[in-house]
Amino acid sequence: MLYRLLADATAVLHFAFVAYVVVGGFLAWRWPRTLWLHLLAVGWGFGTVLVGYDCPLTHLEDWSRRRAGEDGLPSSGFIDHYLTGVIYPESALGLVRVLVAICVITSWTGYLLLRRRRAAEELHRGCRA
Repeated sequence: MLYRLLADATAVLHFAFVAYVVVGGFLAWRWPRTLWLHLLAVGWGFGTVLVGYDCPLTHLEDWSRRRAGEDGLPSSGFIDHYLTGVIYPESALGLVRVLVAICVITSWTGYLLLRRRRAAEELHRGCRA
């Protein structure tokens, strides 16, 4: 029971991490200090896809499920098990990756534009004072 709960909690945390990789840059528009956390998350998330290093959340969920007497995750991992072929077809994997990258780049570009605008507004206010 405890291992099943740990596996489910890990899966929820993993979904949240993947969602944060996709949209966390937009959160930095409101909370600018979170951009560094997003940079780290994107680096890790993209690294697991591009470089192929292992994700500890995948290992924890797999281990927990096996301890609970269930089948573990397939060797292809979390995204292939829960998202590819479930949320979007396998044939769209390349497109999904491009869309995620576009989303991240858009969020970072918007962040930089907002920072520039805010800095200009502060400079303008300082000149009037």
